[in-house]
Amino acid sequence: TAQGIFINFKNVLGSSRAKVPFGIAQIGKAFRNEITPRNFIFRSREFEQMEIEYFIPPGDGWKEFHQQWMTESKEFLLSVGLREDLMAWDVHKDGSLAHYALACTDVTFKFPFGTQELMGIAARGNYDLTAHAAGSGKKLEYNDEVAKEKYVPQVIEPSLGVDRLVLALICSAYAEDEVGGEARSFLRFHPSVAPVKCAVLPLVKNKEALVGKAREIYKTLQRRWNVQYDAAGAIGRRYRRADEVGVPFCVTVDFDTIEKDGAVTVRDRDSTEQTRMAVDDLVPYLSARIDGY
Repeated sequence: TAQGIFINFKNVLGSSRAKVPFGIAQIGKAFRNEITPRNFIFRSREFEQMEIEYFIPPGDGWKEFHQQWMTESKEFLLSVGLREDLMAWDVHKDGSLAHYALACTDVTFKFPFGTQELMGIAARGNYDLTAHAAGSGKKLEYNDEVAKEKYVPQVIEPSLGVDRLVLALICSAYAEDEVGGEARSFLRFHPSVAPVKCAVLPLVKNKEALVGKAREIYKTLQRRWNVQYDAAGAIGRRYRRADEVGVPFCVTVDFDTIEKDGAVTVRDRDSTEQTRMAVDDLVPYLSARIDGY
């Protein structure tokens, strides 16, 4: 799936004036002749693949770059919410390496159906660029102005299936606990990847002023994130519905909002703690926890 990157290596080099080391990333549909698709979205004939070809100088320095991408790949997976206790490394030995590979290490994940490969970080050497150059008759070299030499770069390739990552996120997010003496099952998605970031809940649905304020807040938040409005049922049941689909924050508009302080109550999904704050502080508060700034 990455061969398009290598074919366009010279175009990108010429148009971007990139200096080695640099990377070219892509994401898109991939297809394979899978005989037995199984395990939900883990193994299928059509899937979404994302990968980076990171071009580096020749020589033994690839080992340091390979380790760097292993570290950063794991940090990325942890940052979006994967459980570290379900992750492990699988280092390919010499006998199991592809003929062109200098090294390859997989990030594995313990799914309910067993431990499987989630992501691969491969050191591919300069095999791909060399093969394309030989086949096309065109040189695919990099002119290093600092070292004053021309060479065919080596490549580090982190590769990750989006479908597998989503499945791993769901498996990591599923949790059970007890709230108010009742069992609760919910999805502990990291706010940055939660499909719905926030739910806006008017305390009751038959007070026009209260509902109007809730709708106003909903429209404000809707400009920035995917949020939902829910006015049906008791407030406790609405909290549970939001928990079950992994909504990290609920904003409740009550009578004090319209009659006294103009503030709202923000409920955290994981701790169930409730914080009272001014409406003007709502967007900065959510932004810091969803977007990280």
